[in-house]
Parts: sequence; C-alpha cells; structure tokens
Amino acid sequence: MLSHFPAVLLFALCMSVVFGITQRAEPKMMMRFGAYCFALLVGGTIAASWVMWLIKH
Repeated sequence: MLSHFPAVLLFALCMSVVFGITQRAEPKMMMRFGAYCFALLVGGTIAASWVMWLIKH
C-alpha cells in the first residue's frame, strides 16, 4: 500500500509519459516535455500541500 507522496510520484510519472508520447513527435522532445510535465505535477502537488497546511494553521 502506497502512502500519499509515492502515489503522487507514480501518478505524475504515468501522466508525464502519456503527455510526452501524445503531445510531441520527436523522441528527444518527448523526453523533455515528459520531464517538464513531471516537474510541474510534483511541484504543483507540493505547492498545493503547503497552501493547505497554511490554511489549516
């Protein structure tokens, strides 16, 4: 059973692979766009977590 953060990492990995493959035509650009999407998904989750923590406290 996964905790929240590893589940987010797994979800972000799956989404970034799909986005990279479907949104770009060249393999190099697929990798770059996939990495960019992964960073945005994980960074957005961390930022949203801090915002929720600040609201609670």
